[in-house]
Amino acid sequence: MPVGTRGTVKSLTPEDLYALGAEIILANTYHLWLRPGAEVVKAQGGLHRFMHWERPLLTDSGGYQVFSLAQSSQVNEEGVTFQAHLDGSRHSLTPEKAIEVQEALGADIIMCLDECIPYPTSDDYTREATERTIRWARRCRGAKMRTDQALFAVVQGGTSPELRCLCAEQLVELDFPGYAIGGLSVGEPREAMVEAAAAVLPRLPAERPCYVMGVGAPEDLVDLVGLGADMFDCVLPTRSARTGQLFTRHGRIVIKNSRHQEEDAPIDDGCTCYTCRHYSRAYLRHLFLNKELLAYRLNTIHNLWYFLELMREMRRAIAAGMFGQFRGEFYRQRQHHSE
Repeated sequence: MPVGTRGTVKSLTPEDLYALGAEIILANTYHLWLRPGAEVVKAQGGLHRFMHWERPLLTDSGGYQVFSLAQSSQVNEEGVTFQAHLDGSRHSLTPEKAIEVQEALGADIIMCLDECIPYPTSDDYTREATERTIRWARRCRGAKMRTDQALFAVVQGGTSPELRCLCAEQLVELDFPGYAIGGLSVGEPREAMVEAAAAVLPRLPAERPCYVMGVGAPEDLVDLVGLGADMFDCVLPTRSARTGQLFTRHGRIVIKNSRHQEEDAPIDDGCTCYTCRHYSRAYLRHLFLNKELLAYRLNTIHNLWYFLELMREMRRAIAAGMFGQFRGEFYRQRQHHSE
């Protein structure tokens, strides 16, 4: 899912996203709640109409941003109180409030409020936060009023496979339409992330969507799909585009590097995105070094195409019973990349 934090995927229109084949995008509850306000969006006919997006939308609960962006956050059983990063105003985010805001925004998939667990942290705090996440999920389920939105629960547990499995089993008993794995890729070693995901994914219903939140790099997507994950979101493609890091089947390139100054070749000669069909690395470098707005647009088009096409390729490989071969070829192509 491309990330449209404030109701826009930076530098692109919805028509651009349709052309890229994006089937669903993510918007951020925290940012839209603070500005322009959930009631403003609701009065405009909901987020789909507000941002002119006619395909499915997912909104997160806002909890991650409260823990990562807000100031002076205080957590208790009721919820979390915080100072907004915009103006220092005080707010309270409870499970019930997270559902109320997301119902006003009107996304197709909405998320339970969970307690984001930092890395590293103590075992006692990890257990306490995991158990609170389960209790908050029950409250979110009870607060939900709209019948046209699918509510996903979030599995927490830090890097503890035991707590991850405990959380998953108790959430599955509550019978949610889908499940997410939160709190990964928050600074832990990659091996710990994969181990936690490998422990919990088999505990989630195979017939329900499984969403790994905030992940990630191409290698993460390939390995986690291999473990059974279905959905992902991450700002990596779009943020990297704005810093001149572009993804290819051989790895990343940094477009500002001098080696690209006279290269009359696309970002990736195997790519069929709009950018690669029409522009050279030399031209993209020229745009980026001069901070031309077109640089961000063209880079974003390419990076999102790369990630969306990677997911399409994996779906085709799974359908053909050839995912193992796909994964081997994916890593083989990246072995000799030097940039």
